Amino acid sequence: MAQKMLLVFVSVIMGLFSYARLNQTFNLMPVPALVKVNAGRVGISGQFRVAVTGKPNSRMYSEASRFVRRLSNKTGIFLDMQGYVTSNDTDTTSTLLINIQRPGLLKLGEDESYTLETHTGKIRITAVTDLGAIHGLETLLQLVSADAAGYYFPGVSIRDNPRFAWRGLLLDVALHFMPVDVVKRTLDGMAAVKMNVLHLHLCNDQGFRVESKLFPRLQQVASDGIFYTQQEINTIVNYAAQRGIRVVPEFVVPAHTTAILTAYPEFASVERDYKLQRYFGVFDPVMDPANEKVYPFLEKLFTEMSSLFPDDYFHIGGDENTGKDWAAVPHIKAFMKVHGMKTTMDLQT
Repeated sequence: MAQKMLLVFVSVIMGLFSYARLNQTFNLMPVPALVKVNAGRVGISGQFRVAVTGKPNSRMYSEASRFVRRLSNKTGIFLDMQGYVTSNDTDTTSTLLINIQRPGLLKLGEDESYTLETHTGKIRITAVTDLGAIHGLETLLQLVSADAAGYYFPGVSIRDNPRFAWRGLLLDVALHFMPVDVVKRTLDGMAAVKMNVLHLHLCNDQGFRVESKLFPRLQQVASDGIFYTQQEINTIVNYAAQRGIRVVPEFVVPAHTTAILTAYPEFASVERDYKLQRYFGVFDPVMDPANEKVYPFLEKLFTEMSSLFPDDYFHIGGDENTGKDWAAVPHIKAFMKVHGMKTTMDLQT
């Protein structure tokens, strides 16, 4: 029994040692599902070439080209002899051969798995979709190593698939606005670690950050002049899609709507002089659920905003309402009574 326990203990220690050694050696983030090391290696030189086979799309060619330029920047090796990776690049003897079965769809649950094999002189990335192949390229870039002989890719066999289907990052540009270039830089960082959802919080008490052609006062009055044009939103969405990242917008109602009510106070529960908030927090202003004019406004606004974001998901908030403004208004309390609502939380729900 003691010998068996010792064997288990040694096995666990060796496993942890191997995991630590792998992560310390390769610095892979996130750590792939399965990694096996072999004795091969692929040297990086000016003769490095990329080929794509199967059923690729324009995104795959663009990301393969971007990979080559990033590899060149990382190593300082001139790799521009190939130019851009195009549909003409199908030579199966190329240093890096990428094979995909079909273009991936930017939707929850899409196949993002890939295999990556590096042996002496050859690298192979195989994936069901181009999304998986793009992740494989990120892993390959992280594998770049160097010794006295120069830069190289170590010999590995990797089989990887995401542990979580929704790997998101939220940017609250309503409270802390970020220029388009900063959002792009963030998307590059997300792609590098295989995140796939950018959650953009675009409306809060401090500002409404998207141009509305139907309700222009939202950018004229409710944004301090700091907002994204619809063309800039299109740029962000396309930039994200190129990297296999979905963009999920958030336009929070009925609370956190001080900005909206600054532009359109007729939709407020309480009549007052509304101004944009300059601080963080939970505030009392809230839209009036008993005002029938609120609903056509929201329908038109959400229809316009959702047309800018092709994703299946559209976040409308529904959180952090103090209920004080609703509780202070007789016609809203009467509305609650008619509909059998005992609390303002019932009304919000």
